[in-house]
Amino acid sequence: MSGHLLLVDDEPGLREAVQAYLEDSGFTVEVASHAQEGWQKLEAHTPDLVISDIMMPQVDGYAFLQQMRDDPRFSQLPVVFLTARGMTKDRIQGYQAGVDAYLPKPFDPDELVAIITNLIDRRTARSDGSAPDIADLASQMAEIKSMLTHRHPLVSTATPAIKIDFTPREQSVLNLVAEGLMNKEIARRLETSVRNVEKYVSRLFSKTGTNSRTELVRFALENGLAE
Repeated sequence: MSGHLLLVDDEPGLREAVQAYLEDSGFTVEVASHAQEGWQKLEAHTPDLVISDIMMPQVDGYAFLQQMRDDPRFSQLPVVFLTARGMTKDRIQGYQAGVDAYLPKPFDPDELVAIITNLIDRRTARSDGSAPDIADLASQMAEIKSMLTHRHPLVSTATPAIKIDFTPREQSVLNLVAEGLMNKEIARRLETSVRNVEKYVSRLFSKTGTNSRTELVRFALENGLAE
């Protein structure tokens, strides 16, 4: 196993123990004692995965996670919460906030290794060229806005040429994508997480047979699928 990890935890004993175990398991591990230091290390060297405590001074794990999800450089970065808050409602809150895995303390270190390996493998599988970089995404958004500006007036009011079974939330996301909004803006409009929006956009790609936001919007406008 290999991979570059960032571990953020304000408990020195736990931080050192987890670092040692993960390094023995073949990972390279950078550590930070609080979120501000973690952010500095993120900007200096983007890891393959971040492990963070929740209850930390000044900036807690949720605020740290939100900061990552709000930044295009780190919005797709896998994040694991290690925390003493292990109630079901706490785990639900974590997943709703966009964390990829939630492991209550005390935990089995072998389970942590398995979770990390799985998340890194999944991210590697998704990074085979299908994910657009920031410049490509900006180009797509510019093309979408151009389509919206120059589209034929009958396009948006036409009866759908085809029938696709979108859920109400998928339709809402499609309408907002067709308005030229980014995932972060859509998440705010729908009062959900960026990660959830990403999932809906991925489903829209699958249902429409498209591979990019530009293709999705063109397909929706040509077929009268977006309002």
